[in-house]
Amino acid sequence: MNVTRFDSAPEYFPENHFLMRCVRLQGHEAGESDALWLGVSTIRPGGYTSFSASAVEKHYVVLSGELTVETDAGTEVLRANDSCRLAPGEARALRNLSSTAVTVLLAMPLS
Repeated sequence: MNVTRFDSAPEYFPENHFLMRCVRLQGHEAGESDALWLGVSTIRPGGYTSFSASAVEKHYVVLSGELTVETDAGTEVLRANDSCRLAPGEARALRNLSSTAVTVLLAMPLS
């Protein structure tokens, strides 16, 4: 078993993520994993990612707050316990347009 306490989860710094704090809960530097890694991003008001895609699918679960997700197909607002899946190669931008922080769980396959 690998336990990662949130208060000591390793921080990471993805490119094109602004006004955000990203930590890994499992996988990569947070511990061994065979298939996927988990992270949590806290996005401050006005925080965002650039509109870009990755080669692997992504799953987001909003833990608290309100997250705006923009894709070529349109824009959706996700609230606590809402989730979305982005296909490999599907471009997205994440935005916190609210006045409070949003916390998002991210699950991605290991690449």
